[in-house]
Formats: sequence, C-alpha cells, structure tokens
Amino acid sequence: MRRPTQVGAVVPSSARLAGLLASVVPREGCPVVVELGPGTGAISSVIADRLPTGARHIAVELDPTMGDYLRRSQPDLEVINGDAAKLGMLLAERGVMQVDAVISGLPWALFDRDTQRSILGQVTNVIGTTGAFATFAYLHGMPLSAARRFRRTLHDIFDEVVVSRTVWRNMPPAFGYICRRPAATRA
Repeated sequence: MRRPTQVGAVVPSSARLAGLLASVVPREGCPVVVELGPGTGAISSVIADRLPTGARHIAVELDPTMGDYLRRSQPDLEVINGDAAKLGMLLAERGVMQVDAVISGLPWALFDRDTQRSILGQVTNVIGTTGAFATFAYLHGMPLSAARRFRRTLHDIFDEVVVSRTVWRNMPPAFGYICRRPAATRA
C-alpha cells in the first residue's frame, strides 16, 4: 500500500487464481517457465508444484527486497532482480533464448501504453510461436483506460486470447488472460 505504482496487489493471489495461471505450465519434459513480478511467491509455489523434474523456473522481480524474500522462502526458484522490459537480455545472460511459458503478476493497468507494449514485445520474443503467456487483471480495474487498452493490445498481439471466468475467491476478484501464438508483425 506504500508503493501503489510498483506493487499492484495488497494481498497475495489466491490458490484458485494461481492454479488458473499455472495451467499453462508444461507437466512433461524439461520446460523453462518464467514468472514476471512474482511478489511474495503465491503463484510461484503453484508453478513449482506443477513443474516436472529437470524444469527451470525463473522469476524476474524488480524489487530487491522481494527478490531476497523469494530466495529465502523458495530456494529452488531462480530469482533475477531486474526489469521485465529487459527480459530477453536478462534471460540471454543466463543462456536462455526461448521459454515454454511466461506467467505474469505485473500490474498492467498501472503501466502506460509504451511500457505495456515493451514488456509484451519481450514476452512474445521469448515464447516464440509455441509458448504460452498467462496474466491476470482485477475485475474492479477494468473501467480504467489502461486496463481496457491492455486487453485490446493482447488481442492485437496474440492470435489466441482466452479470458477466464472471474475468480471470485481472490481478493480482489480477478480473471485471467491465457494467450498463445504471438503475431510478431503486430507486436
């Protein structure tokens, strides 16, 4: 609550919302899954439970204090302190060029158009044509112009955008976006 322009949530995501977002995580093979804005790790835990042995789970967290907390509370999570707008570079520095899924807890409605598009451009580059992107929005935020713009932008950038039902057992109620097949020429 002290940093409303950096932290989009006042309480951690519910298990139901986390489960919805983690549904894009492959259960077989050795997938690489990236989480943007993991915060306190409520979704990270559900992702970890879903990942098969040999998978790689990377979290990109801007706030160093939250990053330190995640390193202590989830030692198997590979935490990168950095900006999601530099996702490709952050991953390349760690030898990762493509990922199977990106799951985002970023506060999209707080970002301007250029920031939204910059981060989504990074996401589409790393998931390629076969990966998935999952994120969420709060129901009460949909009247905000930035939230409506974000939804339009998702539909511009991805061939498939599935909007979930509202997760009423989340505080505040939220819904998910599950996106696949980015059209690079439209990003």
